[in-house]
Amino acid sequence: MVYAIRVSSPLVSSVRSSDGPDPQSPHPGPGGTGATVDDAPVPLPAEDAPRDPARPATPDPRELAAQFEDEKPGRTITGPIGLLLTGATVAVALLALVQVFAPLSQGSKYYLIIFLAGVLPMVFLAYPADLPLPWRRTPTGERRPGADRTRPTGPDWVLAGAALVSCLYPVLPVTIGGAGGGYDAFLDRQGLLTPLDVAMGTVLLLLLLEACRRTTGWILPAVCLLFLGYGYYGGLLPQSLPVAHAGLDFGQLVDAFYNSDSGFYGTPLDVAASYIVLFTIYGAVLDLSGAGRFFVELSAAAFRRSRTAAGRTAVASGFLLGTVSGSGAATTVSIGAVTWPVLRKAGYPAERAGGMLAAAGVGAILSPPTLGAAAFIIAEYLGVSYLQVLGWATVPTVLYYLGILLSVEIDARRSGVRPVVIDTTSPWRLLGRFGYHFLSLLVITGLLALGLSATKAVVGATVLAAALSFLDRRHRLTPARLVQALSSGVRGVLAVSAVCAAAGIITATTTKTGLGPQAAALLISGAQAVSSDPAVVLALTALLAAVALTLLGLAVPVTASFVIGWVIIGPALLDLGVAAPAAAMFVFYFAVLSEVSPPTALAAVAAAAVTGGRLVPTMWQTLRYALPAYLIPLAFVITPTGLGLLGIGGPQRIAVAGVVTAIGVAVLAVAAGGWLPGVGPVGTPERLVGALAGLTLLWLEPVPVTVGAVLAALMVGGALVRRGAAGRTGAPRAVPSGHPGEDIQ
Repeated sequence: MVYAIRVSSPLVSSVRSSDGPDPQSPHPGPGGTGATVDDAPVPLPAEDAPRDPARPATPDPRELAAQFEDEKPGRTITGPIGLLLTGATVAVALLALVQVFAPLSQGSKYYLIIFLAGVLPMVFLAYPADLPLPWRRTPTGERRPGADRTRPTGPDWVLAGAALVSCLYPVLPVTIGGAGGGYDAFLDRQGLLTPLDVAMGTVLLLLLLEACRRTTGWILPAVCLLFLGYGYYGGLLPQSLPVAHAGLDFGQLVDAFYNSDSGFYGTPLDVAASYIVLFTIYGAVLDLSGAGRFFVELSAAAFRRSRTAAGRTAVASGFLLGTVSGSGAATTVSIGAVTWPVLRKAGYPAERAGGMLAAAGVGAILSPPTLGAAAFIIAEYLGVSYLQVLGWATVPTVLYYLGILLSVEIDARRSGVRPVVIDTTSPWRLLGRFGYHFLSLLVITGLLALGLSATKAVVGATVLAAALSFLDRRHRLTPARLVQALSSGVRGVLAVSAVCAAAGIITATTTKTGLGPQAAALLISGAQAVSSDPAVVLALTALLAAVALTLLGLAVPVTASFVIGWVIIGPALLDLGVAAPAAAMFVFYFAVLSEVSPPTALAAVAAAAVTGGRLVPTMWQTLRYALPAYLIPLAFVITPTGLGLLGIGGPQRIAVAGVVTAIGVAVLAVAAGGWLPGVGPVGTPERLVGALAGLTLLWLEPVPVTVGAVLAALMVGGALVRRGAAGRTGAPRAVPSGHPGEDIQ
């Protein structure tokens, strides 16, 4: 993904179970398959503790996270080539920082050309081809270990050189026949490209497709080729078809990609080069300064004495890491490496714990002040400040984590999770010693509120974080570590830069052919075929759009999914009167949810790798925990009152929308978990009524809200009647496993 804080080892000194068996022990205990009660502290490895040879090796969280992010893991390069790559990444980082305060006089597009010329060659050096060539496979089909995983091959250097030439060609002050001649001459030939211009543009097109294949797999290049084929062959379609167009020749397409503001050097790459690279550097600085360790340990300390300490710690860790992380899979692995031993000691099954970790991790892309990369694209597309986008995301983020926390509390009571005492220092002591890590986050928000651009705000926060690192001797940002932070930040943006540049193929083709309005008309007509009522048409269109975006997100990374969804599905929502902020955030949320949607569900796969749980059950548990994230976007699209969830419409609308939706999320959590805190089990009929009540409450209009409230009351009443009937008949009340006779309602 784009930028992430990753915790490389557990921070909590130890945990001990206050009562109940250890589910991992082979000796059965009372009420289950655990051991006899053991109150002795269970030490967790310290940051630099040597591994116990008697225990199986645990994968490094960084390496594990890389396997499940949107991009493939790159090479680990050392030696002279590693120094060369480090120097190149630092040069790109310095260019991005200088551009904030002293922009290149030739304009932003000139900067994008230089930026892409810096990062694209490094993609071919940092990421192996991994082609399934016969001589790279053993007779059993396994991949032969080769040197291409540790150093670039000859073809990689050739591709890197070709990328450098094709990227710099528009700005090279060399005249070749009627071509070349520098940046201004290249711009003057827009719409009249020479054969050499077309050739260079074609080379860059092919190189971007290969870069995307190396970093994200085959799907995104295939989607880009599909759009390219549509642009070239669409003129051959029967003109009676809604998606037919006049047709474009190859030169026109290359001109749109190579020499227009909607192609390779369009808004997505502008966002990557202007915003994302700076936030990756900020994330790397925070990582090296120990902020990630502090956030997880603070979460553990805050809930160390609560009955549901294990689950609350996992969720709170995901939220705090999410404030500075843009990767769901990486955050999942980070919090899982620390909290899974605690969850296991509390008695959580691996699949349920994995679902909780994945849902909490994906919240990283939804949590202010550093949302995922697509959030910056929203600000650019809509022409608003990044602070406004943060404001739109605040209430949905709170509701999302509210749903997860309620599910944690319900699971603890329904499943009899054992209380676990986490041995760590007090949260106040942690805040007093390391609370300065929050300052840079506050500085970002404060500078944005003062009117500074997001780029200047994040640079200021980065400088502050670097300076504050000297308050902790273990994490001082020395010159060597500063170089490491700059290099790591740019290395983290290589893949997303290739994706953003390739997204120009999609946006330019859509702009040239008019595909966006045509696809929107098809989507709306499909809904109108069912009903002519405007409210029903809007609801059906939103549902169809949600399904389409979810399916799209299964195949391509979040950033590309948002870009495609915005140019294809966004116009349909706008045509039906949906406000632009609501339409953009709707597309953003469903693009993000690809990380928890089966059958890919990268965050769930990463969580299963950490816990060792079965993959499919982990995915379904993740869906249950992440349910609010699927439903809240529908709430702020299908009704004007729902705009209050985005902080739009005044205090009264915001309060009504927030409170009613919070009640709806709570009711849905009870229906999904089958337990009403303070009452007890909820039967299947009551759960069905509760599910209907929660969905109805999300339709933020007076009549649906009234109906939803009545249904919710019926669910509570049914649960109370069930509890009373159980008491009269002497039926046993719910008892947690390993705690005979104890009621934890």
